[in-house]
Amino acid sequence: MAIAPGSSPLPDLVPVRHALISVFDKGGLVDFARTLHERGVIITSTGGTRRALTEAAIPSREVANLTGFPEIMGGRIKTLHPIVHGGLLGAPNQPDHAEAMAEHGIEAIDLLVVNLYPFEDVISSDADERTLVENIDVGGPAMVRAAAKNHGYALVAVDPSDYAEIIAALDANDGSTDLEFRRRLAARAFSRIAAYDTAIAGWLSNAVGDQQPRWRSFSGRRGHELRYGENPHQAASVYLTGAPRPGVASARQLQGKQLSYNNINDTDAAFELVAEFDPADRPAIAIIKHANPCGVAAADRLVDAYRLALRCDPVSAFGGIVAANGPLDAETAGEIVKIFTEVIIAPGATEEAIAVIAQRKNLRLLLTDGLPTAGGGGLAVRSIAGGFLVQDRDDGRRSPESLNVVTRRKPTEAELADMMFAWRVVKHVKSNAIVYARGGATVGIGAGQMSRVDSALTGARKAAEAARAAGLPDSLATGSVCASDAFFPFADGLITAVEAGATAVIQPGGSVRDDDVIAAADERDLAMVFTGMRHFRH
Repeated sequence: MAIAPGSSPLPDLVPVRHALISVFDKGGLVDFARTLHERGVIITSTGGTRRALTEAAIPSREVANLTGFPEIMGGRIKTLHPIVHGGLLGAPNQPDHAEAMAEHGIEAIDLLVVNLYPFEDVISSDADERTLVENIDVGGPAMVRAAAKNHGYALVAVDPSDYAEIIAALDANDGSTDLEFRRRLAARAFSRIAAYDTAIAGWLSNAVGDQQPRWRSFSGRRGHELRYGENPHQAASVYLTGAPRPGVASARQLQGKQLSYNNINDTDAAFELVAEFDPADRPAIAIIKHANPCGVAAADRLVDAYRLALRCDPVSAFGGIVAANGPLDAETAGEIVKIFTEVIIAPGATEEAIAVIAQRKNLRLLLTDGLPTAGGGGLAVRSIAGGFLVQDRDDGRRSPESLNVVTRRKPTEAELADMMFAWRVVKHVKSNAIVYARGGATVGIGAGQMSRVDSALTGARKAAEAARAAGLPDSLATGSVCASDAFFPFADGLITAVEAGATAVIQPGGSVRDDDVIAAADERDLAMVFTGMRHFRH
């Protein structure tokens, strides 16, 4: 519920006379504190913060002098004291508060400046449990919560980026802060504490093996605001979790327009797909449109992989996203810029490739300095009315040895290789999903149809259209393998694939009519394998 202007009984302007500063991140500290001191603000500080201020010749009081109680337990206990929390929580214009403050010698703290032990940074390292526990801040969050709750009388800052805003507010109000500003920073402070506690809870849940905890929270720090979301009437921002997984969120953008919400979503889908293919095996390219692949290929050279991926659906590739699993070279870049492309994302790029792409000033080039691990774990989250769904990332994979051949004819080595290729691709296609592949490249893709037969028909049509565009007499699907993300409920979908030109099929199996489907495959001398694993993607 929004708070109407002028509806609060809280004071608007509150002068800042006393500040308590206790920060781990000392960036900007000295200049900020010096400005406060020059304004006549009394500064109280703790251990390392006070040493930094003393070295800069900025007067401050040690918090122990304020409380009359020394730091103990290696610094674990220093600000957890009624004098401190009374100063943060006291409302001086309320008679009972003012009486208690006077009786116990509690000074009002008008400004609290705290940033926390770097738990999120430490958890990203290889630190042991003891180090992690020692980096769980207790006193800092307690003070922040107190000041944020009492924002009617106290201002709280939780990040060095707040300092300039605070000085500007003091300048605008002759050394005071206004209620709206205090509310805004209080909201920011509660968000920071929530994110901090989320990181700790997530670590402990993982440490004890609780993959479905009773309470689940997620947090992120806003990277930047976007012009809008999926549509112009929707607001949107990028939030960063700090997870060490290379991708669009942490990539360096070398050139091009600002990324849109849809660009980011599609680029993430493209990079996650191409990460299925180890660059040590073969270079690979994925071309994505509306979060679905319209062409994927692996080849001995990156440029050949791009040409094969583009051949699959050159019409849909127009205005698409291109992802590479290895460094971009000039020859590949030269091929990509021949058609309109929104984004290129790759682990790296040569200077020559960068120069080629620079000729298309609106084309975004993102470099990630790494490739995400296809089986790297993690969670997938989706909002629903009244809550959200959480599941493990789909890291399911199958090896050739794990496949179950269910037909009389076994797949050839070439068919088996294409089956494994198509199986990696199909899990990144919206269900119902059908992928036709041949020679390490997709030749037709059917995505997101309500009927699996329709997906098979769509993929077949795409393969025929691509052949005509390339001037070939036969459909690209002739001699291909077909991958289905889930079982064929009836034989009609499989028959459609055979009619399109497929000679082998890889699918999960598990239908009550598997025997009918297997019989249809045997009648047509088809090789078919079951994976025992489906890849729905909704």
